[in-house]
Amino acid sequence: MTELEANDLAPYLKRSDWRGAWVVCCQWGVTFGLFVAVAMWPHPLTVVIGTVLLGGRQLGFFVLTHESGHRSLFRSPRLNDFVSTWLTSPFNYTNGRAYMREHLAHHQAVGTEADPDLVNYSDYPISTRRLKRKLKRDTTGQTGWRNLKNIYAAILKLNQQDPETRAALVRGLAVNSAMLGVMTILGYPWLYLLWLAASIFVYPAVIRIRQIAEHAAVPDLSSDNPLHNTRTTIAHPLIRLLLCPHQVNFHVEHHLYASVPIYRLHALHAELKRRGEYEGIPIAEGYVSVLRGVTT
Repeated sequence: MTELEANDLAPYLKRSDWRGAWVVCCQWGVTFGLFVAVAMWPHPLTVVIGTVLLGGRQLGFFVLTHESGHRSLFRSPRLNDFVSTWLTSPFNYTNGRAYMREHLAHHQAVGTEADPDLVNYSDYPISTRRLKRKLKRDTTGQTGWRNLKNIYAAILKLNQQDPETRAALVRGLAVNSAMLGVMTILGYPWLYLLWLAASIFVYPAVIRIRQIAEHAAVPDLSSDNPLHNTRTTIAHPLIRLLLCPHQVNFHVEHHLYASVPIYRLHALHAELKRRGEYEGIPIAEGYVSVLRGVTT
């Protein structure tokens, strides 16, 4: 596995509070901008486009929860924790701490039976028909509706949850209620339906495609080398809005050096490529090519 010398890696490990704040502000700003755009130009086309792009923003909140969990978005551990706890994870009703416990296990055991994410990609490659069935369940709302029902079933049994899960659900309920409340005060309560629709019809497919791109049908899933058990996907800027916000598509780089902040992954990718580390390693050019490559 490639190893950069400490001096060479140091610039990419630098955490920056202002860059972390900029990423969070962009995430919030684009989300807010989508709602404003639909409110100003209400039309079936803008509603559909806005809903689809909001699914990408929901992934964006999840990505920032992940990054804060790695304590790499900001220099301060407390600031990372605050952002994850209040500014990113509640939008998806995510228990950031529980997620990171599983995610760190994934980093340590990727591709093995001990990998908690193995179920998401171990079966690939699969038939084109089977992949279409999976994506059909996602885009017709079957997967998202089941997820939403599970969240609200957990809320109805709030007192039966462990304290950590209960706190995460309460924060999620508070933030989503606040979102609906602000929209109602401004006279646009129906905008919240776009957020729900994105979580039901868009987000599950976005998550699935991201999971496929990261580890499905890679050169050697059983390898302990991220160059072989993980995939980086190069994507067009417009596609990044939906499928890979905040440089999450540079997944090989993240598994090689998990402490590198997301806002430096692109530069790290360029440096590794300059050094010839990717010679003989396939780098996917777009998500369509990824989906073609994981089907038979």
